[in-house]
Parts: sequence; structure tokens; C-alpha cells
Amino acid sequence: MNAPKGSTRRTALKRFAAAAGAAAAAPLLGPLDPARAADQASEYIGAAAWETVLDGSFASRATLEASWNYLYPWGSDHNGTARMYASSSDANHLWLSPSGVLNIKATRITWDEGNSSKDPYLPIHYHSAAIHAKRQVLVNDTYPNWELRGQFQAPSAPGTWPAFWITGANSWPPESDILEFKGDGRNWFNTYDGSWDNTIVPVSSPGSWHEYRIWMTKTSATDVQIHYYLDGTWKAAHTGSNFVGKAMNIIINLQMEGSSGSSGPSGDTLYRAQNVYVGRTNNG
Repeated sequence: MNAPKGSTRRTALKRFAAAAGAAAAAPLLGPLDPARAADQASEYIGAAAWETVLDGSFASRATLEASWNYLYPWGSDHNGTARMYASSSDANHLWLSPSGVLNIKATRITWDEGNSSKDPYLPIHYHSAAIHAKRQVLVNDTYPNWELRGQFQAPSAPGTWPAFWITGANSWPPESDILEFKGDGRNWFNTYDGSWDNTIVPVSSPGSWHEYRIWMTKTSATDVQIHYYLDGTWKAAHTGSNFVGKAMNIIINLQMEGSSGSSGPSGDTLYRAQNVYVGRTNNG
């Protein structure tokens, strides 16, 4: 997201924080227009408490490996038909462009590699890649506000299933899907806290660069509110019940088939990411 004209990065972050604070206070203040929330509640959170957790991690293989681990947190398989194969010595399905772009490629295989080890145990049809951040998201009194965002070129053909998401490190729920395409041109902004809250947004040309973002703020001893944005435009606010105090992994992956359809592409599928950023307020 671009900072308002004439403002600094710090001022922009203060506006982000104020918007979240205003939304959290909505039951007391009455309904708020998300576009004006920052102006209505600028006193809630000061930008001096802001800190960067993750930024610039796709500049080189060294910076990538300093900030991210390969595969899913639980291994190579998940709920689709792609098995993840990236590593320090295997760049067939995950590599970096000199411009700071992460590239993930899914390739259809022609041999029998058995089934995924994860429910619903689908047959493996593709090799692909995933990474998860070494640092986790944890909403609590010390870190009550978080921003996660990135720019992505996402595949949207039937059978392609790219994602940028956070999910419980030690339990499920919680989950928040910042980017998820399921075989068509709609992004699914999802929150799972035992039941699903879905906001489905059409995206013009998902294969072009778009920014996907959340602002997550602690609203009670147990709950958070998550604001979802596409290209800087507010799209939804979801409640995440019992998210507070639960560590969450940050994942970027290209899964295939499964929820995106059973007839995936025969050729290669590419998914690209750049400018992935994570920040938080620190009350410590």
C-alpha cells in the first residue's frame, strides 16, 4: 500500500494502527466508515511502538533462508495433489529472481508417487513448493496489532490453489487466509475459529501484481478482529474468536487440485511473490 501523499512511513503505519483501533472500539463509538477510521481514532496507537518482523527476505537465497523454512511446517504434503520439494539444494520448484521475486512452480508428474499423507489423502499428481516463516504471529498484550501483506501474481486456472495464509502452530483453529484462489478469478479472504467466515472477492487479472493485506488487532482477552484489503481497498472485517495467545505460522505455497478442482493443468504453473512484509506494535 502506498503512503498518503506527503506522509512518512511512520505516519502511514500510525494511520493503519488507528484504523484498527477505531474498528475495535466500534461497539462504543458506533458504526465507523473504514475509509475514515484513522482520522476518527488517531489517538489510539502511536507509531513509535511499531516494529518490523519480516521485510526484504527475497533479496537473495541467504536472506530467504534466514527468514523462511522450506516446505510446510508439518512436512511436504497437505490437502491437495501437490507434494512440496524445495530445499537449499533443490531450486527446481522454488527460486528467486534478481529483482527480489519469489517464484514457485508446480509441475505435473507422470509416475505414481502414492497418496498425500494428509487428509483427504489425494493421489500425488504434482511437485511444487512451499515456505513458512521462521518467526510466528502471536497476538497478546505485548503484540496486540499485526500487519501482514505482500504482492502476488497468482494462478487462477482450474486445479490451481495458491495461498498466503497464517494457521495455528500448535492447534487448529486459528486460521486466516490472506490470499487463496481455488481455480477461478476470485480471492477467498477466510477466517476460521471453529466456524468459517468467508469474503469472496473478484480479482481482475489475478496473474498480474496485486497486493493482499490484513490488519489484525486484539479486541478482548480472547478475540481479534481481522481487516482484509485488496490493492489498498478495505474488503471485510472478521472476528477471530480465541486467536489471542495462539502462535500462528506464516505460509506461502502453491497447492494443486483438491478444493480448486480435480482436473489440473498438464503444464507448469507459476506463482510469484514480492514485497512480503510483517510488522507489529510492541508494548513491551
